[in-house]
Amino acid sequence: MSGWKIGDVTITPVVERETELPLDVILVDIPEGATACHPWLVPDHLVDDRTGRMAIQGFVVDTGTLRILVDTCVGEHQNPIPMGVSAFLDRLAEAGYRPEDIDVVVCTHLHFDHVGWNTRLVDGRWVVTFPNARYLFGRVEWEHWSVETGPYLNVDETVRPVLAAGYADLVEVDHRVCAEVRFVATPGHSPGHVSVVVESGGERAVITGDMAHHPLQFADPSVGSNADSDRAAAAATRRRCLAEWAADGSLVIGTHFVAPTAGRLRAVGDGWQLVG
Repeated sequence: MSGWKIGDVTITPVVERETELPLDVILVDIPEGATACHPWLVPDHLVDDRTGRMAIQGFVVDTGTLRILVDTCVGEHQNPIPMGVSAFLDRLAEAGYRPEDIDVVVCTHLHFDHVGWNTRLVDGRWVVTFPNARYLFGRVEWEHWSVETGPYLNVDETVRPVLAAGYADLVEVDHRVCAEVRFVATPGHSPGHVSVVVESGGERAVITGDMAHHPLQFADPSVGSNADSDRAAAAATRRRCLAEWAADGSLVIGTHFVAPTAGRLRAVGDGWQLVG
């Protein structure tokens, strides 16, 4: 299982599933001739101009003191989109972590594929999966989705039970988890969306969440997502953040990117290339 070292912190991907799918299932405003315009995306991320590869995965950020799980994938839930059996907890064990080992659970936002293993079904009830963890939910995100509905949500199964059991804290979009880990606001995909910054030993990495679903959105930041709450804001967030992360040399880790999942950014034309 691959991973990255940022100073004294390790970041380990935990892949629930990888898939090949039509790009327009996820993305909108897809440019013509993407493979020719952006050959660096082939063959890992693009099969052809209309077909891409994506992953659903979380990440364990281990500071040596805290074990922080960023995003918990789909889990056992068949609502809103049935996806069958999840191997996430098996993959977590392969990485060397039991549910009891996780100290903090972070959700970049509250769409179903980022909150699924927050809970598991026990005797007909949804109960917390990580019994020794504090769950961090964005206050802006929760205040929106606790009263609004949408096609990518199952918060009654994955978020409300955690709050009701007293395991969750509502935090701000600039929350600092610990000395090495903090949030940065990346709105647009959802109202309170955050990305996760890891800093140690003079090095920096960023776990994107869904500020981009596919590296085509780095090459062409105007490409949006079907699931964006505000496409214009999401595109503006991408341009702002990608320029900043290119300038400061951050290792950028794409939450839905298949391997190579991470790299540094290099400006190319009106976009950026992810360089491993």
